[in-house]
Parts: sequence; structure tokens; C-alpha cells
Amino acid sequence: MATQRLIAHFDLDAFFVSVECLLDPSLKGIPLAVGGNSDRSVVAACSYEARKFGIHSAMPMRNAIKLCPHLKIVNGTRSAYSHYSRLVTEIISAAAPVFEKASIDEFYLDLSGMDRFFNPLEWTLALREKIITQTSLPISFGMGANKMIAKIATDAAKPNGYLFIEPGKETEFLDPMSVSKIPGVGDQTYRDLLQLGIETIRELRACNPNLLTRYLGKSGTALWSKAHGIHTSDVTPYQEAKSVSTENTFDIDVHDPGFLQEELVRMTEKIAYELRQENKMTGCIAVKIRYPDFETTSKQATIPYTFYDDELLSQAKLLFHQLYRKGQPVRLIGVKLSELTNDAQQTNLFQDQGRKSDLYKAIDEVKNKFGKNAINKAGGMKK
Repeated sequence: MATQRLIAHFDLDAFFVSVECLLDPSLKGIPLAVGGNSDRSVVAACSYEARKFGIHSAMPMRNAIKLCPHLKIVNGTRSAYSHYSRLVTEIISAAAPVFEKASIDEFYLDLSGMDRFFNPLEWTLALREKIITQTSLPISFGMGANKMIAKIATDAAKPNGYLFIEPGKETEFLDPMSVSKIPGVGDQTYRDLLQLGIETIRELRACNPNLLTRYLGKSGTALWSKAHGIHTSDVTPYQEAKSVSTENTFDIDVHDPGFLQEELVRMTEKIAYELRQENKMTGCIAVKIRYPDFETTSKQATIPYTFYDDELLSQAKLLFHQLYRKGQPVRLIGVKLSELTNDAQQTNLFQDQGRKSDLYKAIDEVKNKFGKNAINKAGGMKK
């Protein structure tokens, strides 16, 4: 007999806001937004008190202020977000046999088969309580037969609650909901469904799948399956995508520290570009140096989650200077980024990232068109 799948989805409630309230308790209970005050700024996160005014993440800050003139705005403390995300990750990692870190504040746990040993709901409740006790952060979870059901259940359980959808009761849970609650249904798809007279998941489930395919293509078939509570995506173990790295073994031992630093810049830009293409961020960078006698040294640093070249390069250069033995030739140099997480979009919402995000987007477009090495800081535009 096949093991019944059971997935839990943890989501730290209003994570950025919750961390800011830990750092400054006077911010609790008021309309609060994390972001900047400039015309280009957007809301990176907002409190539940702010949401009552219609404010939401990714909204232009000027619009948020119009909706709530007494809105309190803080710039955001990225290093603190990274710290608390790591803390929660460590707690989950120590307890869960298989888990996926979907973003800086979101986790999936595969609990399939656990019911042979203990009650999965009681186990998950105990883990949630441990996270709250050790971090003082509110966290919600949903549990169900697949990742989609678990995530929708989490959204329904917020703030700071939990909801277990027993296997077999998926459609009963989904039917009254708006189709907009289905993960992946954006504004355009929602409008398309409304034009077809489909507003609830029950109506979507009752629809002829051929009609959906005719109007929405392959995504129509996928939506019809989701309306039936069907979702086959697996929990991807966090350890599987834990690092990206690159290194260069030189044909001739290198004596020139300037050349070594140029190579360090080139390699760091290369793997940072790869991260951005995969919509991932890194929380740890390491530099490795090997000498002609094959003695190998390395050093790493924990950093606020990022995928920007300049932030990574400053750390890479610092590590290089801490490692490099002046006057000694080098046989190999390498760079590794680890503690990867899918969180690029959230970080782009901060005030200090607005213009930087536009710049890197333009740079990556050039690289996508002319090749990864089309632009680099060490040598400028390649001929």
C-alpha cells in the first residue's frame, strides 16, 4: 500500500515587519511599511494594520501614503532578516527529515510516513511552538496532501495560526474560494477566468477542461487539475542546491596579485550572474587559494542574502586579502556561494535596491544577448 503524502508549509507572518518589531517594539500594532520614502520606492512588506487600509507589498510607497497618511515607514534591516531566516532554518533542519526552503521566510516539510511513529499534526504544532519560543516570531502553517493544498491552507490560517486539510477533503476546502487563491493565478489569468464566468474554484472544477485549454492553453489544463486538489510537485531537499562555485587552476603559477584579483572579480561576477538567472540568492561566500606545494586555504563569510556583484565582490576581496600570502605564487583560486535561497524578488523591493536592480537587469540583458563575459568590472566591455 502506497504511503499517503503529507506536506506541511510554514510561512513566517509578515516576516520583515515582524523582525522590525522585534528590533523596535514601539512599532507593534501600528500601520507599518518596510521600504523607502523616494518616488521610486515600493512597499517591501507591511503590517496587518496597514493592510486594513488596502496597502500591500510591491505597491508604490506614494500610493500607500495616500491610503494611510500616518503610515510609519522603515527602510529595512537586511542583515537582521538574514539572521532570523537562518535561525528558523536551523530549527527546522534539526527536526525535519526532508524540508525545502522556498524563500527567506517560507518552508515546505515532507511528513509522509510519519504517522507510523507519531501524530504528524501534534509534531508540527510542537515544531511551530519551538520556532515561536526561540525566535519570538509569529509563524503560520498549513498541512495537506500536497504542496499546493498546504500553501493555500497556510494563507487561510494567517495570521499566526494553523490549518490541517485532511486527505480526501481537498475539494471541500477549495470549492468556496476565489480562483485567485490558486498559486500561479496572476492578475491576467484571473481576469481571463472571470470573462469565462469562472469566479470560484468550484466553478473552475466544474468547467469543461477542453474549454479551459482552448482559451488558456496548457495552463488551463493545469488549473483544472489544481481545482481538483491535484498537485504533484515534490518537496526539494534544501541540501540539494546548497552551493554554486567556480575555480581556476592556472597553467603557470601566478605571482601578480593584481591579476589574481581580476580573476577573482571575473569568477564572482560569473556565479552571481548565474544566481540571478535562477532567481536565487546567497547567504555565504567563500574564497579558496591553492599554492604550488598544493597547500590549500579557504575562508568564508556569512552575509545578508544577496545576488548583487558589488556586495559579493567586497566580501570576496576582503576574504582574498585575509588569505593571500604576499610574495607567494598561486596555483589555483576559487569562489563559492552557499546557503542559497529563492528570494530575489523580495530583496529587489527595498529602497536601496531600486536603481541597482535596474542596473543589473540591463547588464544581464547584455550578457544574455552577447554572452556571460560580455561585460565585467575588471576589463569593461569585451571586444
